Amino acid sequence: MEMSLTRINEVAIILYALCVLLYFIDFLQHNRKAKRAAFWLLSIVWFLQTIFLFTLMFETGRFPVLNVFEGLYFYTWVLVTLSVVVNKFIRAEFILFFTNVIGFIMMALHTFAPAHYVSAAVSSQLVSELLLIHITMAILSYGAFSLSFVFSILYTIQYNLLKKKKWGKRLLRLEDLAKLDHMSYILNIIGVPMLLLSLILGMIWAYIKVETFNLYDAKVIGSFMVIITYSVYLYIRIVRDLRGKSVALLNIASFLVLLINFFLFGSLSRFHFWGS
Repeated sequence: MEMSLTRINEVAIILYALCVLLYFIDFLQHNRKAKRAAFWLLSIVWFLQTIFLFTLMFETGRFPVLNVFEGLYFYTWVLVTLSVVVNKFIRAEFILFFTNVIGFIMMALHTFAPAHYVSAAVSSQLVSELLLIHITMAILSYGAFSLSFVFSILYTIQYNLLKKKKWGKRLLRLEDLAKLDHMSYILNIIGVPMLLLSLILGMIWAYIKVETFNLYDAKVIGSFMVIITYSVYLYIRIVRDLRGKSVALLNIASFLVLLINFFLFGSLSRFHFWGS
């Protein structure tokens, strides 16, 4: 029963991560399809959380709020419930995105913190699975940033060919500038929240597992630098509404920061052995 309930939470965590990603897309682009899909995922998360909550009530014979982990879960359930209500009746993308980021953090803390579980075997397995999810999400975000980098490289090549009026087969084989810029932008919209969620899960894992963990670790600082760099890109692209070669070059520079973080800062980290 303990492991079955945990599996429900793990499925909910994955769906919740997708939900936050879609809300981020809607927050930046006012994308109705993304918001609708996010709402249905959020509804599924709420349903799974409610099953867990009532099962816990049945198992304990009381309302589960008498310790910090039970209270944490109930707090997460309240946040998800409020998000469902707000999503249904109020247009508030800003509130929805940041509320669900908080909810995701609280749910991850509840699900993977080993002190919540009686079984040491279950605790150890969950911590390992937390690390697996963290690494997988980080690699997926790196993949999105890598492809975005390729589109920016193609953009600069296309831009230079057009500026020098070099017409030929190479020019015809490349996509038009607007499409290259748009694809690079979309991939960064996907990569930024995914890397943020990965960083949240990674910090939770390190807090649980690493005795000497601190926020001044090289890899942690580097990861925040990557998020900040790409956030500046999104700010310039969306708020300032700037496009063109300068934005493409900023995206290329952001990817170089990512590479420095992955190879250099990963080797300097005290606990990030897989990135070195």
